[in-house]
Amino acid sequence: MVTLGVDAHKRTHTVVAVDEHGGRLGQRTVGTTTTDHLGLLRWAEQFDGERRWAVEDCRHLSRRLERDLLSAGESIVRVPPKLMAHVRDSARTYGKSDPIDALAVARAALREPNLPTARLDGPDRTVRLLVDHREALVSERTRVICRLRWHLHELDPAWEPGPRALDRSSAYDAVEAHLDGVHGVVARLARSLLTRCRQLTIEIDQLHAEIATLVESLAPSLIAVPGCGALTAAKILGETAGVDRFASKDAYARHNGTAPLPVWSSNKARHRLSRTGNRQLNAALHRIALTQAHWHPPARAMIVRRKSSGDSGREAIRILKRRLSDVVYSALRADQAASTPAAAA
Repeated sequence: MVTLGVDAHKRTHTVVAVDEHGGRLGQRTVGTTTTDHLGLLRWAEQFDGERRWAVEDCRHLSRRLERDLLSAGESIVRVPPKLMAHVRDSARTYGKSDPIDALAVARAALREPNLPTARLDGPDRTVRLLVDHREALVSERTRVICRLRWHLHELDPAWEPGPRALDRSSAYDAVEAHLDGVHGVVARLARSLLTRCRQLTIEIDQLHAEIATLVESLAPSLIAVPGCGALTAAKILGETAGVDRFASKDAYARHNGTAPLPVWSSNKARHRLSRTGNRQLNAALHRIALTQAHWHPPARAMIVRRKSSGDSGREAIRILKRRLSDVVYSALRADQAASTPAAAA
């Protein structure tokens, strides 16, 4: 089998072909348009036998290349960037260049089994794009609110909105009424910022409703998990990017950072907290765990039981997150199984 390692960039892609032993067979650098990718396919046809493409997992750079290759019936695996570093460090040649990186990608794909395979984007990416856009708008609104509060404080230090009032449309009328009749540059800027807050809030609320409708149709089992709201479920869907790429619930737990890391000291086995994995997924599971720890009876009973056995509150929450990872994995599997017949129909 011939493996073609790809080092993807914004303007160019560098490809290095290697045989099954990692020996270099050829090298080529092309542009990033569909025409360039078709020329790359013609160049790859010179290598006899089965071939597969190994692409560094930077999808914002390699998405068009993956789409063109998959449309042509090619096989693609995604190589995490951290695997390349070890291959590059162990190489006989030093330095860092596009051909060296492409060769490292190909050899990492040869060394590591069970790498995730690339596929065409589906509804998971749609959810992620909507969630990311909403989060960007929320961050922008927060910046606008901070500036608005300083202007309001300058105009009248004795009056200010509530701590979390300015992220709701109902509070804007009161602020506008308070600014009525106030003149000057500061008041004019405050009114402009207030108008911007209104616009952002309307768009954020519309995105929230769209995301909730989309998630309810895509992941009803995930929504049914206690403590998992629409936005949290959307974050899990988008960051998971297809639960079928995980071989087991343990692999999913390792991906989201809830699986503890084994640490051996002499003949005694211990575990420590994992700070690796997808931190966005880990944060979503943490929100569910905190919600269940407050009002969900089974979760509260488990935390009380762990504390009585000597665990701290943080350790109990970590154990709850590990179990929630399995619950979320099962829910995602169930939703995928339910959506497959509908997609086929």
